[in-house]
Amino acid sequence: MAEGSARRCLRLEPAAARALLGAADTLLFDCDGVLWRGDTAVAGAAAVLSRLQARAKRLCYVTNNSSRTRDAYAEKLRRLGFPPAEPRQVFGSGYCAARYLSQALPPAAAAYVLGGAALSAELEAVGVPHLGPGPAALAGPGPADWARAPLDPAVRAVLVGFDEHFCYAKLCQALRYLQRGGPDCLLVGTNRDHRLPLEGGATIPGTGCLVKAVEMAAQREAFIIGKPSRYIFDCVASEFKIEPTRTIMVGDRLDTDILMGNDYGLTTLLTLTGVTTLEEVKGHQESDCSSRKSLVPDYYVDSIADLLPALED
Repeated sequence: MAEGSARRCLRLEPAAARALLGAADTLLFDCDGVLWRGDTAVAGAAAVLSRLQARAKRLCYVTNNSSRTRDAYAEKLRRLGFPPAEPRQVFGSGYCAARYLSQALPPAAAAYVLGGAALSAELEAVGVPHLGPGPAALAGPGPADWARAPLDPAVRAVLVGFDEHFCYAKLCQALRYLQRGGPDCLLVGTNRDHRLPLEGGATIPGTGCLVKAVEMAAQREAFIIGKPSRYIFDCVASEFKIEPTRTIMVGDRLDTDILMGNDYGLTTLLTLTGVTTLEEVKGHQESDCSSRKSLVPDYYVDSIADLLPALED
């Protein structure tokens, strides 16, 4: 997108798509809601990515989901018929959080984790000691017992990701580690997504709800890894030396995918196969608030499959 031009959220027609894709060398894709919904690929999405790869475009996958490892994402892409991807092309908030802690923590320091097996695996892969995944119980019948539960002396960070076993016992321990360590104990959240959409219109609470609970208890703000943060974008940019003006961010969420792309100079493309409606975008366009206007994408398509005509030989 030309610097200084206003974002109008234009429908991306084939002729304009052909020019846009021709000028790009890198495309960053969100996954759920863009490439697939649940365990079903969006119709035509695999064909689009195969044609992009055949044209030597760099494809990366940037997701806030911390409940899958990058290896698991690469396997899901293969299983759903997408072109083969190496794990290094996948930038999940779990992997990037592990990468951050491996650089920010002193040697042998550990993390207390509110998260699942995938987050644990990503920490293990980069050599960060950790404890906490899985179910937890309060240390006794009353508050005095809870406040005396043993603390691991090596813990220097609290990491909050998606945790199906999130409970009061874990919240207590997280607070106690943060109080004991003060500013020297890092508080890190994988993302702030407040709801996770399911098939049929249902939603469940997202990781952002868990991060907020820990922040409220500790009375401090977490360092957020996932979209729209600068950190996850820098992970991609440093790995592949991408040029923002030749990069397209493709996503279905305004407050994560589109905001990150707009903040860091990428061309942004919204797909309507996920959580966002065109009416929501128009509401932001018509607002006088500059922060709401930053949620407006450059272009939109009904589905990623709408790019197929632009990729015909």
